[in-house]
Amino acid sequence: MSNPTANPSQKPARNQRQSNKRQEEKEAPEFVEKVVHINRCSKVVKGGRRFSFAALVVTGDQKGRVGFGYGKAKEVPDAIRKGTERAQKNMVRIPLKGTTVPHYVVGDADGGKVMLRPASPGTGVIAGGGVRAVLEAVGINDVLSKSLGSNNPIAMVSATINGLLKLRSAETIHAIRKSEADIL
Repeated sequence: MSNPTANPSQKPARNQRQSNKRQEEKEAPEFVEKVVHINRCSKVVKGGRRFSFAALVVTGDQKGRVGFGYGKAKEVPDAIRKGTERAQKNMVRIPLKGTTVPHYVVGDADGGKVMLRPASPGTGVIAGGGVRAVLEAVGINDVLSKSLGSNNPIAMVSATINGLLKLRSAETIHAIRKSEADIL
């Protein structure tokens, strides 16, 4: 026999929480996180050495959004977590043409300089280090790249994102030219 004082709404509330949790899982976009570089720094103190870590993390949804972050902490996992949080806050949208970039572009930041060229399907990502991490996180599968400047990981990642931000889709260029023609 059931207890008359039991609250009959307990079961639906639990089901409601579970369905809310499922909805949040469906709504949250799936991000790819790539740790590009981990730096260890030591400080000499009276008792010995104190280590701290810095992690450069690239995050993307492989559908045209990418961001990078730099996290510092006393432990590696905390540094990676901080870098990931900052990367997700700094996400930007990149126009793509299928699985490649729409046109040739050179991005530069600090001492880093990166050249990106469109490639035919099946070429793959011809890039290394931080450039490869950014291109794979944004969802580019066919591209040719060349590092022309510094090989510092932060400079390379910044230069790659700078170059990707310079990209314009054919529709955007057409709209710009049309508006310029209307003015003249």
